[in-house]
Amino acid sequence: MQDMYQERILQHYRAPKNFGTMPEPTMAAEESNPLCGDHIRIELKLDDSRTTLQDIKFSGDGCAISMASASLMTVQLRGKPMEEVKRMTQEDVIKLLAIPLSPVRIKCALTGFSALGQALQGGAAKRPAATTA
Repeated sequence: MQDMYQERILQHYRAPKNFGTMPEPTMAAEESNPLCGDHIRIELKLDDSRTTLQDIKFSGDGCAISMASASLMTVQLRGKPMEEVKRMTQEDVIKLLAIPLSPVRIKCALTGFSALGQALQGGAAKRPAATTA
């Protein structure tokens, strides 16, 4: 049974759902996990009344757990009422993965969730300025 869940995680890592950016997100935020180099940006598009999450995208890079977790989370939340989005917990995200996680891997699994929380608390929708070398 665990092999089935591990395969699902690899599928979400190789071909993540809702991966990319949107032209004009309503809210956005980024989170990094310095322990393994994960970096995830979450972008949210709310409806005009700001009561429904019309669209959610994520971008970035990281380990299989962080990318699969962000992918699964976006699938779960897309199109949901904002009250439901705001009720999502860390435990809900970990349950989406459905595999045992070590304490270090829990941080990986929650990188996208942390970015979501920042976005919901008023994260600016603007993208960071590009750096030139």
